[in-house]
Amino acid sequence: MSKSCPELLREAANLIEEALSRSPTAPAAQSQQIPAAQSRTPVQAEVARLFAPYNIGARRNMTRRPAQVQVSRRSYTHTVCCLADHNADKIPSVLVKAELLTSGLGEQKVTFSGNDHDPMVITNKLIEVFPKLQQGGGFELLKLVGSTRSRNLALLQCPSTGYTLAYLKDPSTMIGQATIYIRPLQQDLPLDCESSRPASGPVIPCITCQMEVPFSEMKLHRLSCNGESEEDRERELLLFYKQQQEWACPLHCTLVGDLAIGEGVMRYFMTTIISKLQFGFSLDLGGMGRTLLFEGEPDHLVPAASEALIESNLFRVAGRMLAHTFLHDGPHVTGLSPAVIHVLFNGDPEMATVVIEDCPDLHIRSIIELLEHEELTPEQKATVSDLSMSWDLPAVTKTNRRWLHNKLLLHAVVGRTMRQIKQLRKGLKDVMVWPLLTSRPDVVPLLFPKMAEMQFTPQMLLEKITWPVEDSDDEDFDLDTTCRITGFLRMFIETASSGTLAQLLTFWVGWEMLPPELTVVISEGTLPTSSTCFETLKLPAHFKIYMDFEKALVAAIKSTGFGLV
Repeated sequence: MSKSCPELLREAANLIEEALSRSPTAPAAQSQQIPAAQSRTPVQAEVARLFAPYNIGARRNMTRRPAQVQVSRRSYTHTVCCLADHNADKIPSVLVKAELLTSGLGEQKVTFSGNDHDPMVITNKLIEVFPKLQQGGGFELLKLVGSTRSRNLALLQCPSTGYTLAYLKDPSTMIGQATIYIRPLQQDLPLDCESSRPASGPVIPCITCQMEVPFSEMKLHRLSCNGESEEDRERELLLFYKQQQEWACPLHCTLVGDLAIGEGVMRYFMTTIISKLQFGFSLDLGGMGRTLLFEGEPDHLVPAASEALIESNLFRVAGRMLAHTFLHDGPHVTGLSPAVIHVLFNGDPEMATVVIEDCPDLHIRSIIELLEHEELTPEQKATVSDLSMSWDLPAVTKTNRRWLHNKLLLHAVVGRTMRQIKQLRKGLKDVMVWPLLTSRPDVVPLLFPKMAEMQFTPQMLLEKITWPVEDSDDEDFDLDTTCRITGFLRMFIETASSGTLAQLLTFWVGWEMLPPELTVVISEGTLPTSSTCFETLKLPAHFKIYMDFEKALVAAIKSTGFGLV
């Protein structure tokens, strides 16, 4: 009968113990050298003898490892972008980034290794990655500030010891994963091309400029060839409308660098014109940044009181634009003040119905509103009198308070805009629609509808949207998710009616008026939400099919009317 494993082991142990008991006793000297062996059982002693070579190796290895202090090598990986302009204060455009990259600058992911408190770790690494930075006489570090749609850069104040890894990692600097921008300190860096790769592929002509470019360089060439800025396009539009044209002729539009033709291009052209009139030009024509031809509240817009715009005859250009789009059944500028429309079509200015909301200047409005009080303090009287006398009106008294209120309001709305209104009238006459408008007063509301009657088009919204970018500080989502969700939104806008687009805009920004920019971000959540103060639409990333996305967005815009204030 076979024995079990424990029985065999026990039998082997007994045999070993018997064999050891018959061996001669070890000398005393040896027992003194290994005193610990006296307390071992015979089995333990045999096991120690069998595994002695392994124990000796372990002791040998232990003796070869003296106690050492391990110095850790700290590393820090971050995306940086080296600028060329030593006065740069905004994020570079796509075209500028491409130019920087070909010049050995631009955006790179850099890994810094070394002592967290040694400023030379950052300096040496940046010069290694961007050798031209040595020519700048030092450098500064900047980061993006403001809202999600901001392009402004703010300086990271340099500590007394210089920029260190410890400083960049410090939560108080609020860098996080945002791109760090490097700006030369004393002078601009050269933008000569440093590409060492030879051009490859066949030479092909550019469809825009007909220039022959190697195949490998065509992508970069197209960036610059199609790089006509928004300001350049606006100058072309203004130049076209400053010249007398055959306005009633059929309109045929083509886009430079685009093969598209037909009604769609014409609609795009007309929409662009009205969008510029309604929401302003990017051109800085009056020293105020963006150029607005009409300002004020919805349904109370009046021509801007800017001498630069008047001297440039831009309101006559605006009149031509309005009449031209009207002839071609295009969109219209909405929300003009009824008082301005009354005077525009030869109404008596004294008979115009003017309300306080028609005054776009909030400071002037606040002074005029003082006259609605029964009693004025001496300071208030002085403030009102200063304004009235500057407009050749008498100082305020107890008897002329109401009369002066109406005169000041009329001058603020109509008197200050008479020259602009005359230019608008000339522009309407240039396009030969004036006889129709004066003989058919019922047509005037079609040319100047109220804001509530505005017909939104998909193109109006799409051209205002700032889509998510890879280097934003928003929550991280993969490219497939971002493309899928933004594609759903584009499809929704392109197929929506004007009324639905108006509801979407109200949900997005809080009212039915397009701001200069509309921002889209991808976020967690169940339903779409918005931050109306920052004009940002937040779309959940979990939608997989368009039907689910559409139902959720429609439910959101119809349930609340707008997002989060």
